[in-house]
Amino acid sequence: MPATIIVGTQWGDEGKGRFTDLFAKEMHLVVRYQGGHNAGHTLVVDGETFALQLIPSGVLYSHITPVIGNGVVVDPKVLLDEVSMLEERGVDCSKLKVSGNAHLILPYHQLIDRVTERHLGKNALGTTKRGIGPAYADKAARVGIRVQDLYDPKMFREKLTLVLKDKAPMLAKVYNQLSPTVDEIADVYLNDLAPRLEPYVADTVNLVHEALEAGQHVLFEGAQATFLDLDHGTYPFVTSSNPIAGGAGPGAGVGPRHIDRVIGVAKAYVTRVGAGPFPTELFDETGAAIVERGHEFGTNTGRQRRPGWFDAVMLRHAVRLNSLSELAITKLDVLDAFDEVKVCVAYEVDGKRLRHLPDNQSVLHRVTPVYETFPGWGGDLSGATEPGDLPVRVHDYVAFLQDQVGVPIRLLGVGPGRDQYVQLRA
Repeated sequence: MPATIIVGTQWGDEGKGRFTDLFAKEMHLVVRYQGGHNAGHTLVVDGETFALQLIPSGVLYSHITPVIGNGVVVDPKVLLDEVSMLEERGVDCSKLKVSGNAHLILPYHQLIDRVTERHLGKNALGTTKRGIGPAYADKAARVGIRVQDLYDPKMFREKLTLVLKDKAPMLAKVYNQLSPTVDEIADVYLNDLAPRLEPYVADTVNLVHEALEAGQHVLFEGAQATFLDLDHGTYPFVTSSNPIAGGAGPGAGVGPRHIDRVIGVAKAYVTRVGAGPFPTELFDETGAAIVERGHEFGTNTGRQRRPGWFDAVMLRHAVRLNSLSELAITKLDVLDAFDEVKVCVAYEVDGKRLRHLPDNQSVLHRVTPVYETFPGWGGDLSGATEPGDLPVRVHDYVAFLQDQVGVPIRLLGVGPGRDQYVQLRA
């Protein structure tokens, strides 16, 4: 039962989408198991750039069935707009499947996200304000509305009435905001969005298991990344779901026995968006150069990412949390221009050296990174296709990273294009 998970190992934006696209050549299904349209994937295929938000990266292959699992929160308007965008560009989306158990993002979720983030002021979490957190909160509180409810109008209205009974007064009295009414929401969701979404709605758990039982290859795709995980990330500066590999189970309806490969994706440096601790963050000209060379701006939001050196302490923890079988390193080419490259191998705090992530986040805010420094390779990697095309210094750098994190590095990204990678021999 050949199933693979691809997971980000840092704070997101590692380039998971392009490697999901790469591995999709060998797959039958590509399944997104959590997150919402706050997580963008950018793919460059034959010189064309595709920015995806909800639809799994495998949609660009005609043989793939792209699946949005029950663990995803779905804004149907965003999803349908994305389908239209892809089809206008010649991408067939007819095989797309969306779980009827996926929860809906509704207008009041987006409104609540905006006003609460503004209300937090300097303590704001840096959310995308797209309603993802409030939708997951309603799911946990058991007042969420699911995709399947769109096809029972009576049930949809009853649930909506119950939810707005609490949310509308809260928005009005606490935030001085007027919530959309039941009729306003129902008119859009039931009369416009539901009929257009219906051809894609399916029993995705059954679909995934039928594929596995037939011996077909299934790829599970996480959004965001390990250190944005609700339980294991730098809380509260995290997302509202579980991007780690274990999240594929509840998010897609599979058990661990089906998974035989877990691929972690990491940049050759680190970035994060929004607030939160960042031990290796760079505030100097080197950081600015990484942002410029790496085009480090959010796919969906356009926000500039915070840059820093590669953090092996984080990666060791990510290896443990995800049971990684291997790693893919992206954006190695971004470091081409630097005379030296640094890797954080440990933290120092209160006179102690730590090789593993501290379990107390207050400590993480105070650590000082301990670096190993390597000479730059002084060459353009973007044309490399074979290991022999890489300078010796690149091989030394990659071998050091592999030794530090304890799992094999199989792939190196050397540019944004679909074919700009080097596969390292085992």
